[in-house]
Amino acid sequence: MKHDELGVWRVVLLGIMVGGALWFWAGTSLAQEQEVSTAGKKVFDQNCAVCHGRDAKGDGAASSLLTVKPADLTQIAKRAGGSFPFWKVYGVIDGREDIKGHGPRDMPIWGAEFRSQAGASPTAESQTRGRILELVYFLQSLQAK
Repeated sequence: MKHDELGVWRVVLLGIMVGGALWFWAGTSLAQEQEVSTAGKKVFDQNCAVCHGRDAKGDGAASSLLTVKPADLTQIAKRAGGSFPFWKVYGVIDGREDIKGHGPRDMPIWGAEFRSQAGASPTAESQTRGRILELVYFLQSLQAK
């Protein structure tokens, strides 16, 4: 085998290895994302479904008691031009983003509640962020196509 052919085979082998690693990483990442989303469903059912409904379409048991109808959370990406605004949704849940019906920016609804539930432990902030991320991944999984 000539020196040039050996170089080509090295590049091909490297490409196969990188492609395999990316395929493995994507599969692992998808499985982890689904696991987080499943945990988010539980958080959603416990905290959000009463207003947004079990199917997140804005028709929960308490929705008729509110002055502003809860949003259909399956349409977030559609309302945002087709792309799910991951970090904006995170900010809304945390309370840093204003949304109609949830009060002003200085009233973080779920961020404050999750922080309160986590207590004063050294991991409280991480637990809070984790619960919010679970919700965001769950909501992302619900988006209408």
